[in-house]
Amino acid sequence: MDKQIVLFKDLGLIDYQSAWDYQERLFQQNVGIKSLLRKRELANTNLEPGKAQQTINADLRGEQTIPATQHHFLLCEHPPVLTLGKSGHAENILISEEEMALKGIQYFKTNRGGDITFHGPQQIVGYPIIDLEKYYTDIGKYLRSLEEVIILTLQEYGLKGERSKGETGVWINAGIPGSERKICAMGVRCSRWITMHGFAFNVNTDLSYFNTIIPCGIENKKVTSLQKELNRFVDYEDAKNKVKANFEKVFGAALQ
Repeated sequence: MDKQIVLFKDLGLIDYQSAWDYQERLFQQNVGIKSLLRKRELANTNLEPGKAQQTINADLRGEQTIPATQHHFLLCEHPPVLTLGKSGHAENILISEEEMALKGIQYFKTNRGGDITFHGPQQIVGYPIIDLEKYYTDIGKYLRSLEEVIILTLQEYGLKGERSKGETGVWINAGIPGSERKICAMGVRCSRWITMHGFAFNVNTDLSYFNTIIPCGIENKKVTSLQKELNRFVDYEDAKNKVKANFEKVFGAALQ
């Protein structure tokens, strides 16, 4: 099976709004293409057979051509920011806006799934803009695939990443009450089977920021990082490269 071509871009350290605007443009481009293709399909079904064939032939000659959707994969890190999912609960934020300002933390209500989470330096944030119709039309399977990318990455560090039933993301000791700790949060948006938003993987993240929220709205469970689990500072670029390689593996992709 041929690999899916995925255009990769490392945005580096970028403010949340700029990254959101950038992925929104890519997302809307793909959604727009899907919308045009759907309109073309509907138009063709209402044409006489000869007319429909003329339209198809025009497309084949390069006339009235609609481009194909394109997969993208963005990696970045953000200055300190709290983001709330569209179905999230603001009461899971434990500090006031004034306190956020004093701590230099921005705050955004987003259109992704999930609840409240934190993004900050030395956290790998991944935004795949994927046309799932080229893979499978199953959002649950997509989320499990994203989790698998991080689980495989953790294996390379000698750590066992796990799923927690009913809770999206990747955990350490997911099945041991009182010892569960989340190392990667996830929240996505999907329209016309185009995805956006994604995952936040704690590498050398300052975990004290998580004290300002109830992470993902889940009480009495801890948050961790690669640095904390390994008891050493982790090479951030090396961790990113591992994530990229495992993304290619899980999604049968070639990053370009």
